[in-house]
Amino acid sequence: MSYKKQQSYVERIDWSLVMLYVLLALIGILSIYSVEHRDTDISFIMSDKNYWKQLVFFGASLFLAFVILVMDSKFFTSIPFLAYLVGVIFLLLALTPLGKGVKGSHSWLNLGFFTFQPGELMKLFTSLTIAKFLSLQEVNFQTMKHRLMCAGLALFPAVIILLQNETGLALVYFSFFLAMYREGLPNIVLVVGFSVIALTLATLLIPKDILFIILSVLAIVLLYLQRKRLRRNKEILFLVAGIWFVGVMFSQVIVPFAFKNVLQAHHIDRIYSLLGQEVPEAYIKIKKSGEKVRTGTSDYNVSQSKIAIASGGFLGKGYLNGTQTQYNWVPEQRTDFIFCTVAEQFGFWGSSLLILIYSLFLLRIVHVAERQRSQFSRVYAYCVAGILFFHMVINIGMTIGLAPVIGIPLPLVSYGGTSLMTFSILIFILIRLDADRQMVLR
Repeated sequence: MSYKKQQSYVERIDWSLVMLYVLLALIGILSIYSVEHRDTDISFIMSDKNYWKQLVFFGASLFLAFVILVMDSKFFTSIPFLAYLVGVIFLLLALTPLGKGVKGSHSWLNLGFFTFQPGELMKLFTSLTIAKFLSLQEVNFQTMKHRLMCAGLALFPAVIILLQNETGLALVYFSFFLAMYREGLPNIVLVVGFSVIALTLATLLIPKDILFIILSVLAIVLLYLQRKRLRRNKEILFLVAGIWFVGVMFSQVIVPFAFKNVLQAHHIDRIYSLLGQEVPEAYIKIKKSGEKVRTGTSDYNVSQSKIAIASGGFLGKGYLNGTQTQYNWVPEQRTDFIFCTVAEQFGFWGSSLLILIYSLFLLRIVHVAERQRSQFSRVYAYCVAGILFFHMVINIGMTIGLAPVIGIPLPLVSYGGTSLMTFSILIFILIRLDADRQMVLR
């Protein structure tokens, strides 16, 4: 009689995910080391160096990973709502005197013995909460009520983070819509989302009067093409008129109001830098002294990043031979612009290899998601995939000038203890849940 041997717990762990995680983390440590290494260094172990701090954080992350792997997977289904509440409290505390201002934002929380960014940790809590909410038996995601509730859970932390002046981190929370889309979010949501983006870009690139005429002409042409159906169904007239009105209000009122009263000077600078245009006079911020806020800093950052990437050529300059990154020509080269460090030293092939590793990582997570019996585990896996994908695309995009500079780290590679440990916890909770993929967790 033949039978399939039941796998042990160790065999059920997805070791390919573990190996890809370790590989990316080591690439990050070596990249940070290459930026900070100097010929005058007396030892590899130097506590004042960021690469050594990152190595310590990596060790702490591996310890947390071990703790997660020996825990009961049901623990992660029992804590989401409480964790979400604690996370929101931490976000609000960052706005109080307990918060610490860093580079214009107020998104760090100082506990005396430890300083961390609650918004990073909140990504983990939000992932678990959305997974828990969608797996509840009484939740029907096909109803508008539950869709709005789920969107609220995803975006409420983003609103608080916006108040902390941390726009880049707030935008990451839109990545949770990937998991919602997998669970049945209608295509119209994506259509509306891309339409808003397109209309925003049009508002920034086209004069207001001309854009008004274009929107009006498009509405008239659409009504003309639907003239036969219009005779039988007057609702089409109201639908087209409503879309036209919303489009006009958005382009003529909402976008200008946001740029004048909501966005900060550096946000506007980065957006127009991406579009290759100067900031219009109407959107230039004025200090209390009457002096105009200086712009163009993001142009400098991206320009130096492009120079570093281009200087690497196809094969690169070799490890520890990156002159642009080693001599501090590139701002934030350990954090936001770490990708150009890899590109300068290892060239096109090294950059492509790093992107390939990320792609394999994401594809493996999607594969893991689709083999889950539990909706909780599947939704959580897609939340993790969405966060990683958003970070990777935006970070690499901004280093090569295809996305605005919004301060998003490259997952597991950029320097940062809170970021590294948060991504580590996110990934190893997924690995722990996958080890019990034959269970139905709620």
